[in-house]
Amino acid sequence: EMKKPIAGHLDGFVKSLKSRNNTSRYINDTEAKILRCVEFCRWKSPSQIRANDVEQFLVSLREEHGCSIETGNHYLRAIKSFCRWLYLNKRLLENPVQSLKLLNNRIDRRHDRRALTPEEFQLLINTAETGPPIEGILGIDRAILYLIASFTGLRKGELGSLTKESFNFDNEKCATVTVDACYSKHRRQDIIPLHSSIVQKLKDWLAMKNPQVNELLFPISHRCGGVERKTSKMVCFDLTAAKTFWAAESETPDEEKQRLESDFLQYLNKKGLFADFHCLRHTFITNLGRAKVSPKTAQSLARHSDISLTMNIYTHIDQQEQIDAINSLPDW
Repeated sequence: EMKKPIAGHLDGFVKSLKSRNNTSRYINDTEAKILRCVEFCRWKSPSQIRANDVEQFLVSLREEHGCSIETGNHYLRAIKSFCRWLYLNKRLLENPVQSLKLLNNRIDRRHDRRALTPEEFQLLINTAETGPPIEGILGIDRAILYLIASFTGLRKGELGSLTKESFNFDNEKCATVTVDACYSKHRRQDIIPLHSSIVQKLKDWLAMKNPQVNELLFPISHRCGGVERKTSKMVCFDLTAAKTFWAAESETPDEEKQRLESDFLQYLNKKGLFADFHCLRHTFITNLGRAKVSPKTAQSLARHSDISLTMNIYTHIDQQEQIDAINSLPDW
């Protein structure tokens, strides 16, 4: 069995992934990563799999192709998953890559995000509402998209699945938006409460848009039947426009220069942090922290399986919040 061509084993592994109700995107990405490693290492059968070959492949990704440690970890997870499946199904006598560990991606972050401040977010929404179409999405539609993302934490693919039937305004106490299980990242139906301040705005927008039944409100993701659109390009355009308008309101040339050189409304700030589309999810979770929501509740609303992800990656603390925390301590 170990001498059987590795392609046949990979077919079996892919069928196993499908049987566990994984998304087609995840399955295709995993298969592609394994195939790239197999081709680099020139393995013909499972018996040829060696841990040092995988290590050389990962080094090649970083040094020759400029991949980040995080990207390398994605490849390693795919390879380890395949080898574990081979071992559990008695297609290998032992797991040859079991000893390989993921690297610390915190020392090589390529695309860390930040959260928008309330002032930045308000200017972003105001600018988008009157802006031109970007990536085929009207300005007012982008503004509503940003609002929903920042008040629910929904991801791009989840937002791309929404129709008018996704919204329930019948409950006077709390309106909700529902993401079907097939589009939710953790493969469960998600029913998310909507903040009261945006409910009327959503109702007015839906009445104006008057979408057909099952029509995608935001056709931004191919996995939901829409078109894959560069949502980060939308946010970058609207942030840049908002900063231009904000700087133009300066009373003196020096003030205008200072505003233009500041990190306020900056897509990529001086610390190397991005304010791209996914930063709206960071903004949602950070705002939960600012509102003193308990960590456990924040984890639940973020729909994270690991609370450390909620607290350490998505919750951002600025210097003023640190100062306020220190000043809240009792006097000595």
